Amino acid sequence: MKKKICMLAVFALPLTVGAQSIQYPVTEKGTTVDTYFGTEVKDPYRWLEDDRSAKTAAWVEAENAVTDSYIRKIPFRSKLLKRLKEVSNYEKVGTPFKRHGKWYFYKNDGLQNQSVLYVMDELGGTPRVFLDPNKLSDDGTVALKGIYFSHNGKYMAYSVSRSGSDWTEFYVMDVATGQLLNDHVEWTKFSGAAWYKDGFYYSTYDRPTAGKEYSHINEGHKIYYHKIGTPQSEDELFYQNPAHPKRFYSVSVNEEETMMFLYESGEGNGNGLYVRDLRKPNSQFIQMTSNMDFDNSVVEIVGDKIYLFTNDGAPKNRIMVTDIAHPGRKDWKVFIPEGENVLQSAGLYDWKWILKYSQDASTHIYLYGDNGQRIREIKLPGVGSASFSGDKDQKEMFYTFSTFTVPGTIYRYDVAQDKSTLYAAPKVNFNLNGFESKQVFFTSKDGTRVPMFLTYKKGMKLNGNNPVYLYGYGGFNLGMYPGFSATRIPFIENGGIYVLVNLRGGNEYGEEWHLAGTKMRKQNVFDDFISAAEYLIANKYTNKNKIAIIGGSNGGLLVGACMTQRPDLFRVAIPQVGVMDMLRYHKFTIGWNWAPDYGTSEDSKEMFEYLKGYSPLHNLKKGVEYPATLVTTADHDDRVVPAHSFKFAATLQECHKGDRPVLIRIDSKAGHGSGKPMSKVLEEQADIYGFIMYNLGMKVK
Repeated sequence: MKKKICMLAVFALPLTVGAQSIQYPVTEKGTTVDTYFGTEVKDPYRWLEDDRSAKTAAWVEAENAVTDSYIRKIPFRSKLLKRLKEVSNYEKVGTPFKRHGKWYFYKNDGLQNQSVLYVMDELGGTPRVFLDPNKLSDDGTVALKGIYFSHNGKYMAYSVSRSGSDWTEFYVMDVATGQLLNDHVEWTKFSGAAWYKDGFYYSTYDRPTAGKEYSHINEGHKIYYHKIGTPQSEDELFYQNPAHPKRFYSVSVNEEETMMFLYESGEGNGNGLYVRDLRKPNSQFIQMTSNMDFDNSVVEIVGDKIYLFTNDGAPKNRIMVTDIAHPGRKDWKVFIPEGENVLQSAGLYDWKWILKYSQDASTHIYLYGDNGQRIREIKLPGVGSASFSGDKDQKEMFYTFSTFTVPGTIYRYDVAQDKSTLYAAPKVNFNLNGFESKQVFFTSKDGTRVPMFLTYKKGMKLNGNNPVYLYGYGGFNLGMYPGFSATRIPFIENGGIYVLVNLRGGNEYGEEWHLAGTKMRKQNVFDDFISAAEYLIANKYTNKNKIAIIGGSNGGLLVGACMTQRPDLFRVAIPQVGVMDMLRYHKFTIGWNWAPDYGTSEDSKEMFEYLKGYSPLHNLKKGVEYPATLVTTADHDDRVVPAHSFKFAATLQECHKGDRPVLIRIDSKAGHGSGKPMSKVLEEQADIYGFIMYNLGMKVK
């Protein structure tokens, strides 16, 4: 691929939006041209990929000033933020979990930036603060990412991220005293802490070049061992594979410290798996699986037996069993076979197996005996999402349950009596009984039956004039399931319909559903989303001037593709932290890891042409009236780098015709979304919902 670069200047013209006049910033336009299989592709805003340059910083400041000015003039924005704070201000409690004789749980009092970790000496005892992430920064931008107790219960390692970055760092606490030790491990990424003896294993990349921390391609994942009481400079390199720099590596160790597992992923849709017998001196890893197109993970260790979750030979997943003496794939035996519905997770609790299945995108839980035979279904409070918590040596079992109209509620489950007892329910300060949800099915462009959930105020009329918030994701084998979010309440209170579409590309119906939305079949995902909007219009829920489409990350790509393919169908578009340049996505941070879902522009001429055919950046056309658009990204997003959004917004402002606003909101000290403090979340949601409701002609009562 060849390229040539120089810079010119391009000037944007002012637009009038309602009562607001928008003067978009001047954006320089270069003459960068890339050649793919003989086809030249212009990339005039390539310079915006340098997100740490003074020039880009000036552009960001200018764009944010325009967006802030627009948002501030929305007449009900402050009222909306006030309501968002009111509905979000309720106590949120996590499921209790037991570690070494103590009980722990997370709790947020309501508007705390980060949830606090508490400890109790016994279940139902007096809670004490164990770790408060809110004290790690003044503005809540340091987030707790994970906690890892040593097997002897003496230490707890915890990881934090700063400003939303995927880069993490580890600290270690003395569990008995709560004192922080001197141990500090920096520049880790996609890593847990796997304890073994008097230290732990972690995964990392080489320290990044200054100024390229959040955009440079990540290659050469390594595993190190850190011994407690020593500096990171003395950590021992445990594993690396220079032959495959674009792969991820991590290890896990069972609590008895008899087995170690090595996971290898990043090529294909699954992972490789290796095992090592720690009881044998100088033992080496033995390969368990070799085909990285299948997911394989260890569920439980019982003596020498290894129980595994896999979709190898089972697109809807199953549980297999083998032993340490016969770890190879050919020796695995079926423990719980593939069923009619999709197996999502499994665990051994009080020596009973509990399996979680998805049926039409809602949870069903079943109890199995130690022989792998189904005993019964565990009845849930309704149609929604649930997940179990417990341990094989623990009598107490809990599960959380939520729906679009029920916030996360915790139940204690008694196996002997097959009885669920309420343990903790949030006390919200708004009327949930005034809302209802239902699931409908529609037919996509190619005849595929696709489900979606609708949530709205009771008594809604099918008059074809209801505002709609249409949300989807559709990729990476990630399903979208019923769940509660207080930030939706003001939109629904004011007559809006929240719609979640279960697009192909997710895992709602297993691996075949996932693959149907990948590579040369990615258009299926966009067709599903467009068909969902057309169904809502045809069935008198709404009309094309009342639909806002929203999605983040891969969902941002979804929004970008749909608004460029069908700009006539949607009034508002919110592509959040989206993958917008499908020709160059694999050249930044860990973008190469998305190739199994997308393919790359370097794979073949056919793949290049397919990607270019839907890439949001490359399908914006001059003189087209696009939906009112608010692109969102953040300065520390090193998952989907902000260059995607920068280039898309600049091109959109150049191409767009009409008086609808096309803006970009660039957050500071924030990343891809994970760990964002509550204060930032609410400000962002006020801006997004304000933009949506204003441009859909809604008012806030």
